[in-house]
Amino acid sequence: MGWFWASPQDGSSKPAKCPVDHNSFTGCPVDQKPASTGCPVNHNDFKPQATQVSSQPQMSGCPVDHETRSKFSWFNKPSGPDVNNNKINPLNNMPDLSSMRAPGQKLDLPTERTLSTIPRGSTNEEGVWEYPSPQQMYNAMLRKGGGEIAEDAVEPMVDIHNFLNEGAWYEILKWEQPYTKETKIEPRLLKFTGRPNDTSPRAQMLQVLGKIYPSKFGMPLPFDRHDWTVLRAQKDGQWEKVRYVIDYYCVDDEKNSEDPEFVLDVRPALDTVTSAVDRFNFWSGSVVHKALGFEQPYK
Repeated sequence: MGWFWASPQDGSSKPAKCPVDHNSFTGCPVDQKPASTGCPVNHNDFKPQATQVSSQPQMSGCPVDHETRSKFSWFNKPSGPDVNNNKINPLNNMPDLSSMRAPGQKLDLPTERTLSTIPRGSTNEEGVWEYPSPQQMYNAMLRKGGGEIAEDAVEPMVDIHNFLNEGAWYEILKWEQPYTKETKIEPRLLKFTGRPNDTSPRAQMLQVLGKIYPSKFGMPLPFDRHDWTVLRAQKDGQWEKVRYVIDYYCVDDEKNSEDPEFVLDVRPALDTVTSAVDRFNFWSGSVVHKALGFEQPYK
């Protein structure tokens, strides 16, 4: 399955809190479009990265309001420095984002970008994927017409986005481990795309099971979905493209609704027989190891 549960840096069992304080907002940054299943931290417009969520001041509340986000639509018109920037980069399905200060912006947002740990492209010369700066993220949300955005929430949103995507890559490395062990070549990320409005078949299935067995499978719809194209090394030195599907969940803790868990469901898409076999082996191996009392294996 490839589930990733975001936890605090100290290794305790308590999940990492979302560092977005809704009490301080003048308007929620959540995409409340009626037909949307997307997250306000608009992953469609960003590149991956990871910093520890727990390094931010401890605040409460998930940025995704699963109760009301589908009931209202009060978006402003698109604005900001990138409002007319419609040239899309095919590697990440988004435009190049400006680092310019937006008209009417009150706070100075950092323009520095951070490097991820995720190898980019097919050669070492291409380096690693680079994360957007808080200013770029803010401009991206304005470009999407995100309504009234709390400027002081942008930096923790960047941290959440980056932290979760690093977790996604960590899970992909687990799936890829047998192939890496055989070829001695690490996988690389060729491209990715956000698909917040497309619910994956697996997420749909979990919703049905949640209605039948709410205590076991009950959880909200994913607030976002990504499709990542990973390069897997072959014995002949060539790369094989493998598509991965990642569903992003924000689940409130049962004991404290202001203390959410972030959950990623990461798995190879069922595009090939090999991916289907990999998913079966991963699932069956996990069950056997759990039954024997062992820790979860890489694969």
